[in-house]
Amino acid sequence: MIIITKASINNLPDIYPLFDLYRIFYGQKSDIEAAKNFLNLRMESNESIIFVAYLKNKPIGFTQLFKTFSSVSLESSLILNDLYVDKSSRKKGAGKALLNKAKEYCIDKKYKGLALETHIDNPAQTLYEKLGWKKDSQCFHYFWSPK
Repeated sequence: MIIITKASINNLPDIYPLFDLYRIFYGQKSDIEAAKNFLNLRMESNESIIFVAYLKNKPIGFTQLFKTFSSVSLESSLILNDLYVDKSSRKKGAGKALLNKAKEYCIDKKYKGLALETHIDNPAQTLYEKLGWKKDSQCFHYFWSPK
């Protein structure tokens, strides 16, 4: 049975290897120390909410949420920035459980909603849509970088 828990500073070490694998999945080089520093800073600064999926007491996945705001609706929302399930543990319901826990948290804390973005070829889109997420076809996503 998959158990989802809200991460604290105490169980962040469970997430470090998964976070490193997540970054590798998106084309980054492995850097467990940078992953550790990033997650610790987010948690210590109270900048993210992380949920961890455990199967038989082994961490197998996580999702990380960041708070954002809408000037138009005058409400807070959450960005589901990261979702990862270890390759060997996929198709067991962890992704669905993590997404549902994020939705539950959003409702409990009275956020306007959850937003996420993903690569256009990410197969998880099927799961998102099955769980009620709607693809936004009214907006374009832009990004600027000084590099």
